[in-house]
Amino acid sequence: MSTLKDIQAPVKQEMNDFELKFRQSMKSKVMLLDKIMDYIIKRKGKQMRPLFVFLTAAITGNINEATYRGAALIELLHTASLVHDDVVDNAHYRRGFFSINALWKNKIAVLVGDFLLSKGLLLSLKNDDFGLLRIVSNAVQQMSEGELLQMEKARKLDITEELYYEVIRQKTASLITSCCEVGRKLGWRNRGRHI
Repeated sequence: MSTLKDIQAPVKQEMNDFELKFRQSMKSKVMLLDKIMDYIIKRKGKQMRPLFVFLTAAITGNINEATYRGAALIELLHTASLVHDDVVDNAHYRRGFFSINALWKNKIAVLVGDFLLSKGLLLSLKNDDFGLLRIVSNAVQQMSEGELLQMEKARKLDITEELYYEVIRQKTASLITSCCEVGRKLGWRNRGRHI
């Protein structure tokens, strides 16, 4: 059975480079924001979504600066959604550490999530990555609809197995799908083909 390190091996250097580039993409002119961004980065997860972007790009073509931007866009969106989810769920812990809303309260957490989302959008706009914005916007819409569908069904206590899988597809699979779609699009584009 393959371990995470085995899966990461083909793009290990790219993932290391991504770490530095991702930190740069989160910079701000506001000291409080930089403090919170530092807190987020020090408690990052496995970064599976950028991994999917890099692996898919490597399989379908090659990896260049646009691939790093695509991975950053996805990771910024994902991080923003986690910060917002913790506010919605009134969760005080994330990955065994205090959540942003637990440390800095809901108002700041919501604005931090908005900041992260806007950083991703601006990164894409600055580089004319409009195709990536279309992919990611679709994922954001599905994730939001999935979260609201789950809330609606939790209140009514009438969720079916089919609806349960639809919620999972919208909330989780849509973002993973967008990672692979971004990687594929950039991999092919980097080979000189536009899809």
